[in-house]
Amino acid sequence: METEIIDDNKITSDERDRRAKKYSRTHQILSLTGSIIFFAVLIILIFTGLSKEIENIAFNYTSNNYLALLIFLGIIGVGQGLINFPLDFYSGYILEHKYDLSNQTITGYFKEKLKGFVLGLVIGIPLMFAFYYILSNSGEMWWLVLGIVMFTFSILLGRIAPTVIMPLFYKFVPVENEDIKNRLLELCKKTGVKVQGIFTFDMSKNTKKANAAFTGMGKSRRIILGDTLMNNFSVSEIETVFAHEVGHYTKRHILKMMTVSTLVTFLGLFITAKLYEASLGYFGFTAVNEIAALPLLFLYLSLYGLVTTPISNIQSRMYEWEADTFALETTKDKVSFVSAMEKLAEQNLADKTPNKIIEFLFHSHPSLEKRIQFGRDFRF
Repeated sequence: METEIIDDNKITSDERDRRAKKYSRTHQILSLTGSIIFFAVLIILIFTGLSKEIENIAFNYTSNNYLALLIFLGIIGVGQGLINFPLDFYSGYILEHKYDLSNQTITGYFKEKLKGFVLGLVIGIPLMFAFYYILSNSGEMWWLVLGIVMFTFSILLGRIAPTVIMPLFYKFVPVENEDIKNRLLELCKKTGVKVQGIFTFDMSKNTKKANAAFTGMGKSRRIILGDTLMNNFSVSEIETVFAHEVGHYTKRHILKMMTVSTLVTFLGLFITAKLYEASLGYFGFTAVNEIAALPLLFLYLSLYGLVTTPISNIQSRMYEWEADTFALETTKDKVSFVSAMEKLAEQNLADKTPNKIIEFLFHSHPSLEKRIQFGRDFRF
């Protein structure tokens, strides 16, 4: 495997930018290819009658609708997984090693994938059964009932993710460096923020990239900092990254995002439900809960998600600007803010100046070049 490892002492800024753009462009192509394949599979299932054939196979093994649903989705899932495996493996393992961004062994890669797969089954199977039960027993208002269940589940997931799900993949420990911990606790005290903990996690077991996040709800609310961030950034840089995450909390961004997401979800379920019901006959289906018809519903939902993603990204970028402003106003240290952004760009091999259309459609954060310039021009 060819690996693009370049001595940091010799690499020029132009060369780094070239590599970052090439890396980013490759990721975008792989992601778009995956999406095209996903939609192509749904279209083939619907228009060729393959969906009905798979449904017949499922009912050859059982007369129970729920078990048939499980077999139906299992056959499609395995097929989709086999088709996507080369793309997923190249994107998640080969490409990351090629650009010297990964610490993951081949064994570690498949171990993480297996854990994710098992977790997906544990969560996904009950949800799919609940979805099918609602579809079969809630009449014309199935979309509303489904929306309420999805909202309830998202709240539950947000509550347990930091303490139950994320520890399955990473080891979380309280920040132990006294200098860093005191700076961060002082910042919390100054801003009136109460979190249940400030943790670092072993991000370096998989990647050389750095990241931080505000996660959880209620008693599980916490700020997490990757060890790659802790080990490579100065105390002042860590403080400004931390202040950015605190800004998300003080500005209630998670609550606002959830509110908008819920409204968008209910609207999407309503629109797709009406389209689904109106077009069933055209594709030769007879009922909303016909198992063979479900790919049609998934197609409508996926198209709706494709259309609304740029809208969600606009909201996300707006909140990132607000969090950056909060970090600068709170720390009064734009030098550390700028250097932190520059380190993030370098360590994550981020494209600092992405194509404006790509940024608008796909990026949840403003470009790093814009954020760096924002920090330089900031006036207290």
